[in-house]
Amino acid sequence: MTLQIETVPCLSDNYAFLAHDPESGETAVVDVPEAAPILKALADKGWNATHVLITHHHADHVQGLDELLAKHDAKVVGHAADASRLPKLDIALQDGDTINIGSDTGTVMDVSGHTIGHIAFHFPDSKVAFTADSLMALGCGRVFEGTMPQMWDSLSKLAALPPDTTICSGHEYTAANGRFAVTIDPDNPALISRVKAVEAARDQGKPTVPSTLSEELATNPFLRATDPAVQANLGMTGADAADVFAEIRTRKDNF
Repeated sequence: MTLQIETVPCLSDNYAFLAHDPESGETAVVDVPEAAPILKALADKGWNATHVLITHHHADHVQGLDELLAKHDAKVVGHAADASRLPKLDIALQDGDTINIGSDTGTVMDVSGHTIGHIAFHFPDSKVAFTADSLMALGCGRVFEGTMPQMWDSLSKLAALPPDTTICSGHEYTAANGRFAVTIDPDNPALISRVKAVEAARDQGKPTVPSTLSEELATNPFLRATDPAVQANLGMTGADAADVFAEIRTRKDNF
């Protein structure tokens, strides 16, 4: 049985997610930017949090954990390699390890770059990946701790997942990401159409997360460093993909 996914807006532009297995009743909370909206979502659904999956150590992904744990006896799951910077872990996992939520099995993916030790959780049977601040809707996280080649390698791992994978990312940055994306890939009709749809959704107060990997492959410039049109627009035809990615990320940092 596949997981039921609920998107929970938090803070000003963060997202947490609930992943619920109807058969067992187990529910994972993915990241805890703040507790109140997550507790409300759990109560509204009548679900009990049994796991908390932490993607990385930044405060806006963990700072609501103590308040959540005061109400729910959940096991805290995170990357063993980053345990010194994470809240106390009940389950410490490495790249390639698995975690079960009910009958569904998720695989841990090290997607370092934004931070060293950032992980994503991919549940293939449910066709969902929780990518937080690695792969985002029309964007990717800033490279704070890793290197540009490392971040490109991480995004390439995620890009290799099945195209029908739902990408649950950590922030509502899509409109701003879209405005930048058209400076990199201005003649991409799929991108132009998506940017218009994103702007319309935001005008109505609707979230633009999650997205699908197929959308990201077609429109996200950070996944398109090998595309000839993108390379040509940057004056980097034939360049190494990691170098093209680095140029795109640097331009975004200065946008």
